[in-house]
Formats: sequence, structure tokens, C-alpha cells
Amino acid sequence: MAQNETKDTIIIGAGLTGLTIAHKLNQEKQDFLVLEKSHRPGGVIQTKEKDGFVYETGPNTGIVKYGEVAELFEELKSFCNPEIPDESVKKRFIWKNDRWHQLPSGLKGGIQTKLFTWKDKFRILGEPFRKPGKDTHESLDKMVRRRMGESFLHYAVDPFILGVYAGDPSKIIPKYALPKLYYLEQDYGSFIGGAMKKKKEKTDPTEKKATKDVFSVKHGLENLVTALHESAGSHNFLFGTEDINVKPIEKGGFEITYKRDEKVYTANAKNVIFTVGAYELKGLMNIPEKDLLDTINNLKYAKVIHAAVGFKNWKGSPLSGFGGLVPYIEKRDILGALFMSAFLSDRAPEKGALLSVFIGGTRREDIYSKTDQEVKEIIEKELKFMFNLPDFQPDLLELNRYEHAIPQYGKESGARFEAIEQIEKKYPGLVLAGNMRDGIGMADRIKQAFDIAERLNENSR
Repeated sequence: MAQNETKDTIIIGAGLTGLTIAHKLNQEKQDFLVLEKSHRPGGVIQTKEKDGFVYETGPNTGIVKYGEVAELFEELKSFCNPEIPDESVKKRFIWKNDRWHQLPSGLKGGIQTKLFTWKDKFRILGEPFRKPGKDTHESLDKMVRRRMGESFLHYAVDPFILGVYAGDPSKIIPKYALPKLYYLEQDYGSFIGGAMKKKKEKTDPTEKKATKDVFSVKHGLENLVTALHESAGSHNFLFGTEDINVKPIEKGGFEITYKRDEKVYTANAKNVIFTVGAYELKGLMNIPEKDLLDTINNLKYAKVIHAAVGFKNWKGSPLSGFGGLVPYIEKRDILGALFMSAFLSDRAPEKGALLSVFIGGTRREDIYSKTDQEVKEIIEKELKFMFNLPDFQPDLLELNRYEHAIPQYGKESGARFEAIEQIEKKYPGLVLAGNMRDGIGMADRIKQAFDIAERLNENSR
């Protein structure tokens, strides 16, 4: 067994969270090491180029939801350039009654749209005056029915949840999954009134940078991965590490063993940061609190198939805007599609189109189990019908399956967060990060990484 030098911090996982923490630690010249089981950084973030198409196989875009996202791009400006689409990206479409309807963004559109019933349009006027809910574990569907009405649930909130979580509003708990929405009601008594009051409140300089814009990166999100890897110092990473085992040391700190190139290594660290999936923890952590690990491991994930579909000569309906989502009530076989070439540059040939199509989710796990050929037949059927394609002869059709695609923040989330807190409290220096807590989006990963790195940097000063 070979002995590695002792490190202040070891990060397990080189996805977006681990990379961003490493980037921030390297800014402060911290002593750290990143262990990653695969042979490349970035986790599921990966960009490919083929036959004139530039497409993602994992996440397609993020949101500048926090100021830390803008700050990260400022810090990486010598490595990569963000791509912020123009105003057309704000056009979103919802499928209803066999055609696409633009999701309204203003009062006039809200009145004219056929997505919502007149009853609910009038009912929404009373939303600011309804009493806040008292059930902390109220499901999202019940909250929306109570405050907004059935049609808003089916044709606004349900497709949103499908687009973000590939989930089921009856299983999603706002307190955990959408805390900003939950606390708008709890703190201000209303979604609409709360949003207006929040907008008037003073924000710190970092919060002002949170533009809520959609973002990607010039030539693909993998360039963000590459930038973070370079900025964090490539010498601080070890790829292809297997059989990682983390054990607390009685005098404090941790002993980490791992295998690489058929050799077993051991290292010591004051801090260990896990950024892996909840389902991986039990195999990595050597602690006696198996019941707490079981509680964390109970996290359910949506199974999703992502398809990159490209046409060098697009003959279907014009593609304009961000994309379209398909409510569950419409009983179609896809969750939705993003019009990647419509809002990002150089993603398809000049007269072509690139779409990201999503299939599966928690309510359609039956589709996930289908063969690739069966899935391709579903895509052909749905795209021909929804986009008026005279034939279906894509120049690109690549499927990627993700069994653990998106964590579902349901009723059990409170117990999971408490278990994480108990473990971290018992073992100072141990941090359980990643999408098992603090949200699921790219922006959430960046914000979480900034917060963790700040604590580590402060503790070392």
C-alpha cells in the first residue's frame, strides 16, 4: 500500500460541485486533492460535436439564479465565455389539445391564453388574499389547486415540474423542492404579493447579479468543465480512482483509501467533501451510523432518457423560443423538447435544427425500460405529429439514459436533511454536498460550492 502525503481537503467527485469547490480553494492556494472514478471531469456534463451539430448529452442550460453564477463566469473569463440567449428565449410553449400554446408572460397574454380556464383566470385575482397553508408537508399540486386553480396546475405548474424535476407535483413538497415559492406564501401570505414585495426589497451586490437569465457556454457546457479543471489546477485531480473508502480517525480527520492503476493508496485529510449521488454514499463511507446512511439513500431519482435530435435541413414547424413542455394530462409520450439551435449559436447547420428531447420521468418509468429502437419510434411518432414533419430522417439521433437523472425532493427530504446534519455534526470536517440537498440545478451546485469553499477558506485563515 502506497502512502500519499496528507492533504487539508479531499474532494470526492469532479462534477460541477466538486470542480467549483476546487476552483475556489485553488484561488486561496489551499492544499487539496480531487478523487474522481471516471477518466474525465464534469460528471454528466458533456458536449459532443458530430456532422455540424454541437450538442449536450447531460444538462443543456442553467439559470443565473444566484449572483455566484455570474461571479464564477467573471472569474473564468480568461478560460471560457458564457452564452446568454436573446429575449426570444423567454418564449416557452405548452402542449394542449394537439397544438402548442405560448405560455403567457404578461397580463394581456394571461387574459387571452387558452391554457387556463376563465374561472381560474378570475380566481387568480383573489390569490393575494388567500390564507397561507398550515401543512408544512403539503404537496405542490394541493398548494397550487388551493391558491391558483386546476388549470394552472395542469398547464403551468405540472409542465414546469416535468421540465425541471421530470417529477410528479403530487409527490413534490414545496418546502424542500421550491423553498422560495413556499416561503413567499409563509412569509408574505401570497405568491403574487410576495413576489412584488421581494422585488422592492434591497438586495446585496451579489444578489443583484442574479439576472435569472438562461445561460450556456460558447461551444458547449463542457468548456465550463474544462475551464474549472484548468483554473483549479489539473495537478490537483486524480482520475480513475476506485474502491474509495473514507474512515474517521479517532484523533480527528479522516483516512482515505483508494485504488488506482491496480495500486492501493492511502491518504489523510482534515476535511472530506462528498459531491457524489446519495445512492453512492454507503459504499464510500465507513461509519457506524448505517441508519443515517439508509435515510439518505432513500432519495428517489427520476429515470430520464435524453435524445439529441438533429436535422441538417429542418422541414417542420418554425422553431422559435426556448422549447415546449408537455403536461402529463395530455397523455403524450415525451416530456418536452428544447429548441437548442433556436436560442444558442452554432448548434446546427444553417438551415438545420437541433432539439433536445426528454422522455421518461417518475410517472413514465415504463418508457425508460423500453429498448432503444422502441424509444426512437416514440420520438419519430411524437416529433412528426407535434412539429408537422413530413418525414422523419434525422441526421443525428443519440440517446443517453440516466437512471439517477434528477433527485425528487419529496416528503422524506426533511429526514434526509436531518440525517446529513447529524453526520456532519458528529464528524467535523465531513461535508455531504451535491444534489442530495440544496437544490438540483446547475446554479444550485455553483452556489453550494461557493458556500462550502468559503467555510473551508475561512477555517484555514
